[in-house]
Amino acid sequence: MLRLGLTGGIGSGKSTVAEMLRVHAATVIDADAISRGTTAAGGAAIAPIRAAFGAGFIAADGALDRGRMRDASFSDPLARKKLEAIVHPLVAQESERQQERALHDGARCIVFDIPLLAESSRWRHRLDRVLVVDCPPELQIARVHARSGLERDAVEKIIAVQATRVQRLRVADIVLFNGGDSLQALALELGRLAHRFGL
Repeated sequence: MLRLGLTGGIGSGKSTVAEMLRVHAATVIDADAISRGTTAAGGAAIAPIRAAFGAGFIAADGALDRGRMRDASFSDPLARKKLEAIVHPLVAQESERQQERALHDGARCIVFDIPLLAESSRWRHRLDRVLVVDCPPELQIARVHARSGLERDAVEKIIAVQATRVQRLRVADIVLFNGGDSLQALALELGRLAHRFGL
């Protein structure tokens, strides 16, 4: 059984690659989805976030006010670290639970989809290989703008708080370059890699 870490900057196509790996019968554990679950209404992170940041960071529906927290995290690195100290252990705990279930079910390859893998020291020792989806920063900006309508400066702020392209490439065992427009070409390359992953 292979434990594969998957990461890439915003707009790199990491989520597309995760879905392609699912098609090849990999079990994907999505750290972002788990994180969103912890900060949804009734999520395990809500009470500690309210205690650490105040009720103003909780929206009327009981979920994290993502816009306000995003603004706070971009302007204050300590706020970002405080939030990560609350959410990351919860994500790790749920990831472990999902891994145990996948092992029980006989998974051949478990993919840990981790946006902040290069930024975190808690993941690398749990993984056999790290796959980085890479593309030029200008393409990241264009893709995010097309996908979500965020303006260039907003996307650049997100990129600035993520690991640099060089930092991600340093943690990579395998690099999948996604600098083109062809999903078919990406799928073909991913198919070749899938054989290496036992899929």
